[in-house]
Amino acid sequence: MDSSPSEVKIISKCFVKPKTIPEKWKEPYHFSPMDHVILSIHYIQKGLLFLKPSFSESVTPKEFMETLLQKLKDSLAIALVHFYPLAGRISTLKTNDSRSHSVFVDCNNSPAGFIHAESDLSVSDILGSKYVPLVVQSFFDHHKALSRDGDTMTLLSVKVTELVDGVFIGLSMNHSLGDGSSFWHFFNSLSEIFNSQEDNNKFLCLKNPPIFREVSGPMYSLPFSEPDESISQSERPVLKERMFHFSSETVRSLKSKANEECGTTKISSLQSLTALIWRSITRARKLPNDQETTCRLAAGNRSRMNPPLPMNHFGNYISLVIATTTTGDLLENEFGCAALKLHQAVTEHTGEKISADMDRWLKAHLKLDGFFSPNIVHMGSSPRFNKYGSEFGMGKAVAVRSGYGGKYDGKVSAYPGREGGASIDLEVCLPPECMEALELDQEFMSLVSSSSSS
Repeated sequence: MDSSPSEVKIISKCFVKPKTIPEKWKEPYHFSPMDHVILSIHYIQKGLLFLKPSFSESVTPKEFMETLLQKLKDSLAIALVHFYPLAGRISTLKTNDSRSHSVFVDCNNSPAGFIHAESDLSVSDILGSKYVPLVVQSFFDHHKALSRDGDTMTLLSVKVTELVDGVFIGLSMNHSLGDGSSFWHFFNSLSEIFNSQEDNNKFLCLKNPPIFREVSGPMYSLPFSEPDESISQSERPVLKERMFHFSSETVRSLKSKANEECGTTKISSLQSLTALIWRSITRARKLPNDQETTCRLAAGNRSRMNPPLPMNHFGNYISLVIATTTTGDLLENEFGCAALKLHQAVTEHTGEKISADMDRWLKAHLKLDGFFSPNIVHMGSSPRFNKYGSEFGMGKAVAVRSGYGGKYDGKVSAYPGREGGASIDLEVCLPPECMEALELDQEFMSLVSSSSSS
């Protein structure tokens, strides 16, 4: 099924202001160098699909939705108190040099977006398709928006789409404010507030409050007269998007095989699964043996900083772990060789290397040249994020889905499997001909499990 985005109807739009205004909002929230790098990247768009509960005679479906929407708005107002930069707008400050500028967030009481939408589709329409239906992109606000657009758009928007038998809660967050870890920290906190039994008029103390760097920190000047000079955009090709589920048993087996072939015990589950998808996509692309192929992993840097940062430190603390080889070397050697190559790249990703990469980006005027180059497989997101921990009175979500943002040929996102354990779901984006070749790959498909809502 390839649904049209027109199948989603907007019922209402509004803005939600923070419940109280923290004193720290009076100061601008300056971007770090990494935040500047990510200005040219799409908003993060992830969401959860829930089944509607059974209704009793005392509660009608309409009353249920009215209560859900109001409670979500109230919860969002409290969440914005804790995550105060998300209730701001991006601003640009000209420096004394006319050829430079600085970017920051003006936190003075700018609201977040909140949208209520409806669709005649059912949960089975979303989950029963071989490919992720195009309509899922309409479950999110800020379609195709870049983070730099946060000067005119809300930095955070919540879109609640009511299906016939389900509800989709989609969040769009400006990527320059935070990475995937920060995104799911906010999503989980919103859920915690929603499920709290405390009076909404009281200030809620979160179990895991975010930590922000000092708003009065250093201001970084960029060598452009206008911010748009640092941003490169390109239209992506037509892509097929499919979810592939790998059971706990399969993931453990892949890890065991990779370590056994390399005579080690240090290769991780995700490194092993990434090696499998790297080899499989490269094979599906039918590249010549001397063609270079690259695998990238989005790595969290909090634990690699000196000194290490706590995981609830809000912001962008990610960089790329890169492994490159030829197609022939990747496919003609054992599977374990690819996994070991990825493991070695992760091991070498030290605080010193992260600093060197940042210096290189700054000298390159923060442009991500080659980021969307062909023959790349990029593993993003993480199965470690608590994606099924966010509940909003409807029980555990039946699936995680994402919007248009951040997808291109070879983009793969790792999600935890709904059943937990070591299970992992991979969201794979490829052109139609490459996706078809991947689906005909017996080695790959023999490891894919169909026993998942994904």
